[in-house]
Amino acid sequence: MHIGLIGLGKMGFNMRERLRKGGIEVTGLDRNPEVTDVSSVDELIAAVPAPRLVWVMVPAGDITDAVITELGTKLEPGDLVIDGGNSRFTEDQKHGAALAEKGIRFVDCGVSGGVWGLQNGYGLMAGGGADDIERALPVFDALRPEGDRADSFVHVGGVGAGHYAKMVHNGIEYGLMQAYAEGYELLAAKEIVTDLPGTFRAWQKGTVVRSWLLDLMVKALDEDPGLASIDDYVEDSGEGRWTVEEAIANAVPAPAITAALFARFSSREDNSPAMKMVSALRHQFGGHSTRPAK
Repeated sequence: MHIGLIGLGKMGFNMRERLRKGGIEVTGLDRNPEVTDVSSVDELIAAVPAPRLVWVMVPAGDITDAVITELGTKLEPGDLVIDGGNSRFTEDQKHGAALAEKGIRFVDCGVSGGVWGLQNGYGLMAGGGADDIERALPVFDALRPEGDRADSFVHVGGVGAGHYAKMVHNGIEYGLMQAYAEGYELLAAKEIVTDLPGTFRAWQKGTVVRSWLLDLMVKALDEDPGLASIDDYVEDSGEGRWTVEEAIANAVPAPAITAALFARFSSREDNSPAMKMVSALRHQFGGHSTRPAK
């Protein structure tokens, strides 16, 4: 199988490598000449055999919109576009409808795994028609971890459903990180606690709070025991806000996720050990940049 992949940043670059290791031929396009395989969308389209599958892995918003709009003017009926970025589900529905007018198929796919995906595989949440999902299964199988497909891949529903599931996934992620970070700050504040990193390490096996995020928390403390090099400013990439907006729109109470989002806002004003840990965790799992300590 031979696909096109547009966007070879922190996620896309590793995805290309994992796909190739999984037996998928990939022609990648990126504006960085050091990593790209071709220099233009036209060259990518010429390189990928029809009917084409083109995976878009660029930042959500205007950039994704521009790439998909360009593909809509150059691809042929029967080609398939997959948006694997963090687009809002309403954008998927817009893109899917616009491409459908030209006979071009569309699938949205939420991708989780961060900078560790090359090594561990990616969790995948796809939205679109059953035939389109079936067509792309070799790609999904190459990207996901080994084992049962149902443990790391789901066809969530129609167009937009994949990114909706990923949005909620990221909202949950906000709440989990905030809980770990607040526990960290409380332990750090108590004088009788003399082995803070060891406490979290002891939670990694056998406890009900064990998780990959906890493992990354231990790794962050091993690298910087007091988090002295990290500022407590924490960004939000959009999905948390969208999750809260959807909770409001559907009258679903989401106090933990909402509070975690607001805590990120407060991090931009106050000095907070907890928010240092949230920043450290985002760097550990996703390679998100941190600000140096003031």
